[in-house]
Amino acid sequence: MGEQNRLYFRPRTLSETTDTLSRHGGQILSGGTDFFPALGDRPVLTPVVDISGVSELRGISYSDTEIRIGGLTTWTDILRAPLPRCFDALKAAAREVGSIQIQNRGTVAGNLCNASPAADGVPPLLALDAEVELASQSEVRRLPLSQFLVGNRKTRRRGDEVLSAVIVPRSLDDARSVFLKLGSRRYLVISIVMVAAILDRDAEGQIKQARVAVGSCSAVAQRLIELERYLVSVKAERGFTDRISAEHLSVLSPIDDVRATADYRRDAALTLVKRALEACVEAR
Repeated sequence: MGEQNRLYFRPRTLSETTDTLSRHGGQILSGGTDFFPALGDRPVLTPVVDISGVSELRGISYSDTEIRIGGLTTWTDILRAPLPRCFDALKAAAREVGSIQIQNRGTVAGNLCNASPAADGVPPLLALDAEVELASQSEVRRLPLSQFLVGNRKTRRRGDEVLSAVIVPRSLDDARSVFLKLGSRRYLVISIVMVAAILDRDAEGQIKQARVAVGSCSAVAQRLIELERYLVSVKAERGFTDRISAEHLSVLSPIDDVRATADYRRDAALTLVKRALEACVEAR
């Protein structure tokens, strides 16, 4: 089969990956936990660029200012890594990504690039102010995750780019974080509502910074910026979330579907936001 007619490529380095994407385009394959189910009974008709062997894209590295998560890092890797306390919500979300077998194979980059409104990894990473690193043959660029995700199954990744890493600034290492997920059953479920919260308090218990992200209630998971601003300087003590109202969640745009109605999602989101913030206060 000639080079131009090949349907399967297996680069071994990031340089080979970007070169292949530049010359042939195609669908990137990493863990395959979304790729193969999406095919169903249909054959593969476009080139596949299998990057699962690109070892330089896997792993977690630390500096004084940021934590870098390689795109091929799996959810099991996340669970096993010695990450700061503010990553507890991300670890809790990692436990919700399908089964253990899926967690062993599914990658952080795949979860983000699949861009499902119900992607478990997105709300915690939004709350962490994560950026994505996109590598092509010509450049490496960074985008805030909030700008990278633009709609249901839509991102700003170009066809010649690979999501090489997720970068999290080390601004809230010791802050408490919580992830809550509501579904129709306990395990192996697509969420109805997800909430990730991070709370940083001073010595007197007043909130210095709050971050709250909600998933499955909009085409793209949303940070509740107005609520975050409202909570600054509030004394974080039992019952402090009683002051949070539905107006603080007005940025959300839930839909009716087979899992829940829009009204149910709105009500559940408000309840989960309050519970997540309360849990941040109660966490030890």
